[in-house]
Amino acid sequence: MTSLTTSPQWSDLRRRVLSAVILAPAVLACIWYGDWPFDVVMILVGVGLAFEWVRMGGQSVFALPGVAVLGAVFLASLAIVLGYPGVGLVILGVAVVGLLLAPSQARMAALGATYIGLGVLALLWLRDDPVVGRANLFFVLVLIWASDIGAYLTGRALGGPRLAPSISPGKTRSGAVGGMLSAILASGMLAYSVQPPTSIVWLIGISAVLGIIAQSGDLFESMIKRHFGVKDSGRIIPGHGGLLDRLDALLAAAPVAALLALTAGRGVVLWQ
Repeated sequence: MTSLTTSPQWSDLRRRVLSAVILAPAVLACIWYGDWPFDVVMILVGVGLAFEWVRMGGQSVFALPGVAVLGAVFLASLAIVLGYPGVGLVILGVAVVGLLLAPSQARMAALGATYIGLGVLALLWLRDDPVVGRANLFFVLVLIWASDIGAYLTGRALGGPRLAPSISPGKTRSGAVGGMLSAILASGMLAYSVQPPTSIVWLIGISAVLGIIAQSGDLFESMIKRHFGVKDSGRIIPGHGGLLDRLDALLAAAPVAALLALTAGRGVVLWQ
């Protein structure tokens, strides 16, 4: 009988589990503590993401537009950390506009600066809320992890029609449904354990929206890799590839979560 770890469709499961066991406690600890450890880690992650994007495009990180992408993400993140979110957005916006006005080969760099920059800035801003920053970021992170795990397990177990074969042949419709249901269930359990929602409809709605955006972010990164002709964005995480491979869904969902938090006001959990 073929075991789970030796079966072809589960061949990368062992590496994925090992990576999660090692990385998850460190990530959760940084979010729990917040303050400078989280800020430093996020700035380094942002620079690492920008580095991967530039390298995927076959460009040098020591020449324009590579320097512009790394510099914009770093300086905008630093502005958020220092308490100037508006300045951070302006820095990012100026860099993106400048890249769009540059020769055509800089267009993908502008897309990378936007995608990575907004995601990192949103995560930093979300955690900066002294009252509910920790809870809101845990909510988003648990939702993303549940979506990813649910989609992986359901898709590998049930198979079926492909979700977007021209973009990511490995993703199935059954996996998308499994990921969505897992995201709603896991985020709901977290919400009720922290602060019961005033409306279960809103809780399910926001979880579903963020879950859809998370899966869209995964597909977006797959499309970008296909455009650049690479399999993985990097090799830093065994079983997952690069930072972009691991954080694609989070980068997509974080700006939407930040907008919801901004609408609700500081000190209010996302699911209320």
